[in-house]
Amino acid sequence: MRNILFFVLLLASIFVHAQKNIYESDKFDALSDGHQVLAIVPFLTNLDLKEEISREELKKLEEKEGHAVQNALETYFSQRKKKKKFSVEFQDIKNTNALLSQNNISYTNIDVYTTKQLSELLGVDGIISGNLDLNILLSKGVPDEFSLIDYFLGDANYGRIGVKISDGKTGKLLWKYEKKITKKSGKNTNDLIDRMMKLAARKFPYDREKRRDRKKDKS
Repeated sequence: MRNILFFVLLLASIFVHAQKNIYESDKFDALSDGHQVLAIVPFLTNLDLKEEISREELKKLEEKEGHAVQNALETYFSQRKKKKKFSVEFQDIKNTNALLSQNNISYTNIDVYTTKQLSELLGVDGIISGNLDLNILLSKGVPDEFSLIDYFLGDANYGRIGVKISDGKTGKLLWKYEKKITKKSGKNTNDLIDRMMKLAARKFPYDREKRRDRKKDKS
């Protein structure tokens, strides 16, 4: 009984902590009214690895990690979309990346373009982007060494991830979720995104049920 209670309290504390790391604009409803399609762009990554590698190789690895998060988010949204969980569509990342490439926008220079510019170029209503700070290659999986104490205390910090959604017309930040990456976060990129987005599901602004409840409260 004590073990069950412990795990319930642990899950509750993780959920509450997730909510504290979430920001939503008080103008979300007004700015997102009419949003139909969002694009997911590669995440900007900063790697601080212990291994000695060349700057060129480091940049290649950072780009790989950034695209891995983009792909993992598309996978998560696609799976949830089948259950009609969202009020918006998500542009196929193959089309997103192709359009970026056709306009000479690459991973190395995408940060100089504004949200408004990217949204217009991609033909979408908003942009999902973010930052990733890592001291491991998450796409290859977290280290195999396992410590039960580290797991429950949340130690063994591997970095941090921030996911944000910005309005295409105004460029304003609509929603943001930040999370520290530890052993509890997931074994690889796909696992990390799946777990963190499920924790944030009740606070995800385009969740169909959440938007419906919010409209009822205002009426």
